[in-house]
Amino acid sequence: MDPLRQSPSPCSSRPSSPRTPPCETLGDVGIEAVLDQLKIKAMKMGFEFNIMVVGQSGLGKSTMVNTLFKSKMWKSTLPGLGVPTPQTLQLQSVTHVIEEKGVKLKLTVTDTPGFGDQINNDKCWDPILGYINEQYERYLQEEILITRQRHIPDTRVHCCVYFVPPTGHCLRPLDIEFLQRLCRVVNVVPVIARADSLTLEERETFRSRIQHNLRTHCIDVYPQKCFDEDINDRILNSKIRDRIPFAVVGADQEHLVNGRCVLGRKTKWGIVEVENMAHCEFPLLRDLLIRSHLQDLKDITHNVHYENYRVYRLNESHVLPRGPGWVNLAPAPTDPPATPGPWKVCRRAHDSSDEEC
Repeated sequence: MDPLRQSPSPCSSRPSSPRTPPCETLGDVGIEAVLDQLKIKAMKMGFEFNIMVVGQSGLGKSTMVNTLFKSKMWKSTLPGLGVPTPQTLQLQSVTHVIEEKGVKLKLTVTDTPGFGDQINNDKCWDPILGYINEQYERYLQEEILITRQRHIPDTRVHCCVYFVPPTGHCLRPLDIEFLQRLCRVVNVVPVIARADSLTLEERETFRSRIQHNLRTHCIDVYPQKCFDEDINDRILNSKIRDRIPFAVVGADQEHLVNGRCVLGRKTKWGIVEVENMAHCEFPLLRDLLIRSHLQDLKDITHNVHYENYRVYRLNESHVLPRGPGWVNLAPAPTDPPATPGPWKVCRRAHDSSDEEC
């Protein structure tokens, strides 16, 4: 039996199945109405989702975000039009509330202009990792208060979409170095940016090389194998893992194709349809982030990545009880490590069937 199902663990994104046998009832008591109650409550509160996009300038990060949520989240800026290249990495966040069929989603997108654009990119990932840990620290500081808010604002990054340049070769040393650190603190979904610049054969060859790089350098991107709870999860996530990194194309303009309006990029050879699987794999990315795995991304962020950070901070701060519900937590270090120890412990303890890195 999979160790993940033997005992509850902070590395598990879902609770294990209860072992108590079901009780025979004489008739319906209305338990199914709980689902309606949860739905009504969720509709009132709405949902929060925080996503980060990382990649060099000119890879279409802003356009991709606009395409994902079919709204003008970011204003795209074309390179070379009087916009100076940032001398240092500057993180920018924007928050919007998107409503669809009565469901409200508070979406926060964090962009990383300037990443990898310098001649010397040594430790250019430090501001990004620092920002992710800072959001964990904010949540932790609210959580340890004696009198805390009923609903703690969640600014933690639930997913990081990493844009790989369409070189057609393999991952660069910068990509490998950063992804090794990033995958230990946040859910990472790599994509091949501007995939329309590659032929179909070049795209598949590039994907295979990237997958080989990820395995060779022990980079565990989302969805992680050790969090597959049942056979259905394994089947679905295995198909996703076979296609990662997704080859995507972003476009926020509509064009008329055979009498219907489609999102796409117009070229002199024709129109690249964003939502056409024959042209690119944007629908797979959209389904993963929004339609099938959004809640799972949030669950793993809370139960795994944040839990690792919380355990690390409490151990580091020598927790001192001062009474009921009181925790004395020292200030966070100015440069917290990007790799908390508990992650590798959880990974090895609950995924013994896989190769250990």
